[in-house]
Amino acid sequence: MAKLTRDGLHQLREAQSAVFRKPGCHYIMTCGGTACQSNKGVEIYEGLIEEAKKQGVSDKVQVIKTGCFGFCEKGPIVKVLPENSFYVEVKPEDAKDIIAEQIIGGKELTRLMYKDAEGKVAATSGSALADLPPIGFYQKQVRVVLRNCGVLNPEDIHEYIAHGDGYRSLEKALFEWQPEYIIGELKTSGLRGRGGAGFPTWMKWDTTRKVQNDVKYVVCNADEGDPGAYMDRSTIEGDPHSVIEAMAICGKTIGSNQGFVYIRAEYPLAVYRLEIALKQAKEYGLLGKDILGSGFDFDIEIRLGAGAFVCGEETALMRSVEGQRGMPTPKPPFPAFSGLWGKPTVINNVETYANIPAILTKGGAWFASMGTEDSKGTKVFALTGKVQNSGLVEVPMGTTLREIIFDIGGGIKNGKKFKGVQTGGPSGGILTEAALDTPIDFKQLTLMGSMMGSGGMIVMDEDDCVVDVARFYMDFCVDESCGKCSPCRIGTSQILAILNKITSGNGEEADLDKLEAIGKAMTKASLCALGSTAANPTLSTVKNFRDEYLEHIHDKKCRAGKCKKLLRYEIIADKCKGCTLCAKRCPVNCITGEARKVHAIDQSKCIKCGECFRNCKFGAIVKA
Repeated sequence: MAKLTRDGLHQLREAQSAVFRKPGCHYIMTCGGTACQSNKGVEIYEGLIEEAKKQGVSDKVQVIKTGCFGFCEKGPIVKVLPENSFYVEVKPEDAKDIIAEQIIGGKELTRLMYKDAEGKVAATSGSALADLPPIGFYQKQVRVVLRNCGVLNPEDIHEYIAHGDGYRSLEKALFEWQPEYIIGELKTSGLRGRGGAGFPTWMKWDTTRKVQNDVKYVVCNADEGDPGAYMDRSTIEGDPHSVIEAMAICGKTIGSNQGFVYIRAEYPLAVYRLEIALKQAKEYGLLGKDILGSGFDFDIEIRLGAGAFVCGEETALMRSVEGQRGMPTPKPPFPAFSGLWGKPTVINNVETYANIPAILTKGGAWFASMGTEDSKGTKVFALTGKVQNSGLVEVPMGTTLREIIFDIGGGIKNGKKFKGVQTGGPSGGILTEAALDTPIDFKQLTLMGSMMGSGGMIVMDEDDCVVDVARFYMDFCVDESCGKCSPCRIGTSQILAILNKITSGNGEEADLDKLEAIGKAMTKASLCALGSTAANPTLSTVKNFRDEYLEHIHDKKCRAGKCKKLLRYEIIADKCKGCTLCAKRCPVNCITGEARKVHAIDQSKCIKCGECFRNCKFGAIVKA
């Protein structure tokens, strides 16, 4: 690859646009995200290439590995162009039929198409490349951050340049737009940081721009560590160039020549694709010295994180980039004034950066036309838990939880009753049915006792115990606390001890007051956001599900059967057939009884493993 000038970029874009998904050829888009790859996605991709060769149509077929389509519940996904056929739950053995029946025979494979709850096959999507099928999961989504995921090959810079005006905003930032114009568009857009804090992006950039210093830095926080969250990882896996372009634009705007992407080492596919994208951008002169002949220098390096949750906090992240132990430091000074190595620094997360090329291409007013007065644009959520359709969801701010969980997510699995939803990962509160119709944005989620966070959304049903869930998240926070400040170090341990006490059947009603007192103290006094928000799951559940806590304390009962020490398995005499299967499966021999006679469980020996419950064919064993 030769380094491009501005004219060279125009010529390359024109040449690539002419051949990008050209008519007369079939393009088979295969999901190349982590989830699909772990479910034989690579075998599907390779199988399609091999079958095209075997069946003599390799000259008419191009198989492309894309990023995540978002509909993870139904992966692996394959999309065939130009028909826009959308296939779900594809298996390697389906490759032969896709080539034979559709590519050669011209007939869609109905058996692989999505079917709704009534068994109705979804029609194919429109003719545009990014059109998604008319199924419930996609109908209320608006893709800005995820605009290229499932559309482009993330390992080919030519596709980014050919589709969606790739690197056009950087070109204009270098040759046409003044920093004030870029700041103004970001201000008009109303874009707020998507990492959780929701700080206005324009203000962060403008403050750093105005600080006088010869050295400044641009940092991308890709240290996404919330349990169940994978928005940033999937964005980098599917569209790394959008982040690279935005970081370079930020560098030109604030006067920085060096960027860093801080990303978890346990995201190997995201790291791999980011490395490829950076290499390609440097070879074409879109990074490095004298970008496009503009005289502006900007480079980006990767820094691998070791998986510490606290390093998602910006000051701890910067210490880690510097080679120090990742621990938060007091603010002020803020990174805009004194960040990496004491120099002015902009830190945004992956989702924030991924919005910026689209905002600058279409205008700040376009982005501001979506969302609420408080929160503009869209937000990506990782919808997981007890929901029919799990996956990545991008919706306009102001969409209600009900729309996300029931319209997009398809409701609760197995006909169970909705119990709660947690937003914001281990730092977020658990909201009840009463919150389902509230438009969600930064302000509303905070008012409801939760938070936006980076975008994790975990749905719970009647079989979940909120006390146990709060205990799980506090256990996570105890492990992840850096231990630097006493409110977090001691507070998380104390709350965990009380929750363990309650779930063991030894709780007292006074413990609830202690949980609230400690949680509120941590919120006010902790050094960083890990400590100040760690008590949110506990505080929200004590408030919203107090009756369940009292049931654990007074009745020594866990209605969901999740707290083992409060659980009893009992045999219903009228249903027991004396088949002896439960006794044979019991690992501690606590079940006795003769064949064809009612059996009994010795509660003093029972370890609550549930083997008897799972293996009884007559429903004679119940949780009590």
